[in-house]
Amino acid sequence: MLTTRYVTGAPNWLDLGTPDIDGATSFYGGLFGWEFRPGPPEAGGYGFFQLAGRTAAGGMQTTPEQGPPSWTVYFQTPDADATAKAAEQAHGAVLMQPMDVMDQGRMAILADKAGVSFGIWQPGRNKGLDVTQEPGSLCWVELYTADLPMAAYFYRAALGLETYGVEFPGGTYTTVLPDGQSEDGMFGGIVPLADDPLEAEAGAYWMPYFEVTNTDAAVAKARELGGAVRLPATDVPGVGRIAKLADPYGARFAVIKSEPQWQ
Repeated sequence: MLTTRYVTGAPNWLDLGTPDIDGATSFYGGLFGWEFRPGPPEAGGYGFFQLAGRTAAGGMQTTPEQGPPSWTVYFQTPDADATAKAAEQAHGAVLMQPMDVMDQGRMAILADKAGVSFGIWQPGRNKGLDVTQEPGSLCWVELYTADLPMAAYFYRAALGLETYGVEFPGGTYTTVLPDGQSEDGMFGGIVPLADDPLEAEAGAYWMPYFEVTNTDAAVAKARELGGAVRLPATDVPGVGRIAKLADPYGARFAVIKSEPQWQ
């Protein structure tokens, strides 16, 4: 389970790059109840999406040269420089070299062997997101990739992540968890693109899931606010009711009303 009791290798931050931060604030505010709080002037326009005063995500306005609108998932590390080096040694890449973010922490943007980007966050004063698992906050992450064994090897080498197979009707779902944690530490999964035609068309990436109180209502609200429905509300036995969406600018994410054991 993804919690705010962050340990090495677990997701501890995520942020949105968007061409219109005001428009994104309107969309996610209407969908999740978020408010956007700009950071200090030295933050370069970066700010925080807050849910009842607690930070649920970060975000900033970006240019086309900085990449398409998207969510970036960050994983906790005790040493951003060492993790960046480990990623390179595992045949990944460093897209943004480790850098200090004032006194808040140290970050880098990396890519796995398949070119999927993700972030790492070495906490300073900022320990990570203030809220997870609650409606309107991050509750799960999922990697779509063409080569599951390669991805498992890379994230083991770079972040120390373990994989664990969970049996579901129709097959096995590969979950990921930090090294040394029990099954309760599972925070995400890895899905082969060949198993999901929708994502195969979109390409490999990390997708965040946000908890909601009602998946169908969230889908309707997203559509009303100008978002796109990539996968209609669908029941996943033993997990919950999910839907895959995109905001008005194309950033992809999912929502879920989890069954009790996943909350």
